[in-house]
Amino acid sequence: MKRVMPVLFLILVSVSAFAAAGKGKGSNPNKLSPDLQDSGKSDIIVQFSTPPTSKHLSKIVALGGSLKKQHSFINAATFHLPPGQVRKLAKILADDPDANVVYISPDRGLNAKTTDSIKFDYFATTVGSDVANASGWNGTGVGVAIIDSGLSDNNDFMAGSTSRVVYQYDFTGGDGDDRYGHGGHVGGIVGGNGANSSGPGFKHAFVGIAPNVSLVDLRVLDRTGSGSDSDVIAAIQMAINLRAQYNIRVINLSVGRPTFEGYYLDPLCQAVEQAWRAGIVVVVAAGNQGRNNSAGNNGYGTILSPGNDPYVITVGAVNTKNNPSRSDDVMASYSSKGPSLIDHIVKPDIVAPGNKIISILSAPQDLPAILPGTFLDNVVPLSLYQDVTSLATSKKYFVLSGTSMAAPMVSGAAALLLQKNPQLTPDQVKARLMKTASKTFPAFSVVTDPGTGLVFTIQNDIFTIGAGYLDINAALANNDLVAGSAISPKAVYNATTHQVSLLNGTSVSWGDSVSWGDSVSWGDSVSWGDSVSWGDSVVWGSNVILSGTSVCWGNSVVWGDSTTSAFSVIWGETTTSASSIAWGESLAWGTSVVWGLATTEVINGE
Repeated sequence: MKRVMPVLFLILVSVSAFAAAGKGKGSNPNKLSPDLQDSGKSDIIVQFSTPPTSKHLSKIVALGGSLKKQHSFINAATFHLPPGQVRKLAKILADDPDANVVYISPDRGLNAKTTDSIKFDYFATTVGSDVANASGWNGTGVGVAIIDSGLSDNNDFMAGSTSRVVYQYDFTGGDGDDRYGHGGHVGGIVGGNGANSSGPGFKHAFVGIAPNVSLVDLRVLDRTGSGSDSDVIAAIQMAINLRAQYNIRVINLSVGRPTFEGYYLDPLCQAVEQAWRAGIVVVVAAGNQGRNNSAGNNGYGTILSPGNDPYVITVGAVNTKNNPSRSDDVMASYSSKGPSLIDHIVKPDIVAPGNKIISILSAPQDLPAILPGTFLDNVVPLSLYQDVTSLATSKKYFVLSGTSMAAPMVSGAAALLLQKNPQLTPDQVKARLMKTASKTFPAFSVVTDPGTGLVFTIQNDIFTIGAGYLDINAALANNDLVAGSAISPKAVYNATTHQVSLLNGTSVSWGDSVSWGDSVSWGDSVSWGDSVSWGDSVVWGSNVILSGTSVCWGNSVVWGDSTTSAFSVIWGETTTSASSIAWGESLAWGTSVVWGLATTEVINGE
């Protein structure tokens, strides 16, 4: 196992995700992100239209900036500017035609926080990975990059005397251990083999989806679960560079942040697209803001970046109701819903178990200190999986909830598909998982939070469940090979009919709101356009689609008509930051917290 520590530590930028909304109006709003502001911390990411030369870089240095890191695969670089001079210098760059600048954004903060209480989880049986593993599909030979808070040494990551964590790099300047505990939990869902819960005296083994997969540990979150755009971008670039050496076919991103611009300008989205084009399936958690009704939107429009990108597989979370049957499963009320802000991309793409999931407890880790009350609620009693009567709790396994836990279910499933058929492209993997997903959700579900008594009514529409519930065995049994792209479609609201329609196939054109104009379109090659065998009703199910391409909303669109604040948040003008950015300034979740749950919004299980 190779462990490399970085020489340079990038300073985390504390950017208020929403206080900046509405402050991005300047002489060149198309090149300055709406949340770019002057503060005591001033790391920025500059995207260039072509690979920047020394001439372009020297312009920024001449303004007092210092180059921190280059991201050549997306024609970008991270710079540090003098405190208090960020907007002034950024405006100079944006207005200089010789600077080659496309877009300037802060090096935004990332985070992953999840809490929950314990019962038992049956995710392997629910999604069918136990049957797949018994048939020999266990991820052998496939590499999955875990871009998270790290993977500590653990018997569940071993293959005999050899670690299946084949490579490690710590971008945070730390010691490489998963002290926050999030990365180990995620890695265990993808590829834990249950070694710590197997053998004499054990009655249940906690086995991940692909228990013999190779794991590449790229640590971007520190011991508090915080990180930055630039470190995640650097980790994605490293995964691309290491693809051939470790056969990295999947990247799992259970981290993210709010959206501030269209995906075509978001540096995180540009990075994941490059990984996709390099032949790597990118799986991203949708976010845990489904309960966020601060704008009267019932949690709609809360997909986080880079889950808003149409190329990646964005995953929402399901509550398995503590049994292996799908029949009573419901969507977790906290699972973020689409469409994506600004671009209105249909998200999530698929959903998977993400409530009360038992997986690896990393050691050393700092969760007990960070979440002292809820940590005790999330421990696993030894009696749950050992033949003991002791009241002692496990030091090997732990419970977490959130879309952070659902995403690695899909990452593991992708690894199984690629083990069976290594020739599959990322688009073919995405299309197959979506087509074969179970589509038996009822029209509505009612969920009660036992901790607060709050009751949530969930409409199981396309912006909530996507194409449906992950079904690994159905995906492995499917042999369809679609050609072309499987990018997620765009949703368009018709003010006359009050219906939301999907645009794909020959009818889709991004139009003038995209910087490259009307000439760009999805075209005939989209896998689920009307003219191909994978029509909309096949991918998303007849209970979601009405009259071909119309989303089944009709006049009862949950966010109301154009006079409501929720409508303007989701479907408002994309040219102004105030109407299209985020969910209002009143959202009290700190300056750098993104997904998982902010500690002020603890979910105690459903």
